[in-house]
Amino acid sequence: MQINDRKLRILKLIIDDFIDTAQPVGSRTIAKKFPVGISSATIRNEMADLEELGYLLQPHTSAGRIPSEEGYRLYVDRLLTDGPIDKDQMDLIKGLLHGNLIEVEDVVRQAAQLLSQLTGMVSVISLPQFKKSRLTNFRLVKIIHSKVLMILVADSGVFKSIPIDFVDVEQNELDTLSDLIRERFNERHIEEIDIRKMGALMVEYPEYRRVLEYLLPIVRETFREFDRFEYVIEGKDRIYAMQDFEERQKAKSLSEALEQNKIVERLIGVLEHEGISVRIGSEIGLEAFSSCSVVSTPYRVNNVAAGKIALLGPTRMDYGHAMTMVNYIRETLSELFSGIHL
Repeated sequence: MQINDRKLRILKLIIDDFIDTAQPVGSRTIAKKFPVGISSATIRNEMADLEELGYLLQPHTSAGRIPSEEGYRLYVDRLLTDGPIDKDQMDLIKGLLHGNLIEVEDVVRQAAQLLSQLTGMVSVISLPQFKKSRLTNFRLVKIIHSKVLMILVADSGVFKSIPIDFVDVEQNELDTLSDLIRERFNERHIEEIDIRKMGALMVEYPEYRRVLEYLLPIVRETFREFDRFEYVIEGKDRIYAMQDFEERQKAKSLSEALEQNKIVERLIGVLEHEGISVRIGSEIGLEAFSSCSVVSTPYRVNNVAAGKIALLGPTRMDYGHAMTMVNYIRETLSELFSGIHL
């Protein structure tokens, strides 16, 4: 059996209505919304065909239909139109993200909070992969007698500041070492910097050997940490308020799953995929999220995929609005982290 244009239009109306009401949709409801006069009996026949094709389900307690996972997949792939973004929402996002935030994590956290707040769903945003950037500045700054701040700045404006316990060192020594390291590795991709070559500085500048012997293991460990998957998650408590997860045990299982780093890393997906990705139900590949959908996309830093934005909600989510919001946050973060102000 082929799916024709009329069946597609009926399927779209059913899914649109179900997203709005969370109630099974009957033929009379569709008959009222169908743009061309068509009888309820004809619509019932078409709905029966859509059920046979696997796009609709009929709950045993209702004469109406609800979308299946396959129905949502067809809806997203072929029937969905971009949802509008409210100008007030755009202004809110721009204003808050282009405010006085300096630390990368603060920007990402604010973006995640906004995305969750404006969609009513759970948002996850991974921090930029610092190792993908080029090193543009390296500073060692003595802040108190026994503390030194190591500052690494990337070409994207992203920076890391790491406090180090450092006794008996003068700022002029730190300035010289900062200059040497910066000159040696400036404009290199951080993931390409070979710490062993830093070790050569001890041979070339034996007068700084004592400081370098202490400093280099810390630098090595700091660079190793750049491989870690770091993310911000907002809106977990919203799960308990979602109509689709009224069963407390289901909501609790979802919330507990989101506490596990490995699960969140799988949930947010890999960076290789371009554009917006929508995974529905079993496509997520995690049992706890079989009643959920995930809308995700990478954001870029200087044209390099650097982090991922994901929105988690029930399969009965407003996909058009979710995709529009995720895309706008992507554009905003990409331009902000690339030093381009909207």
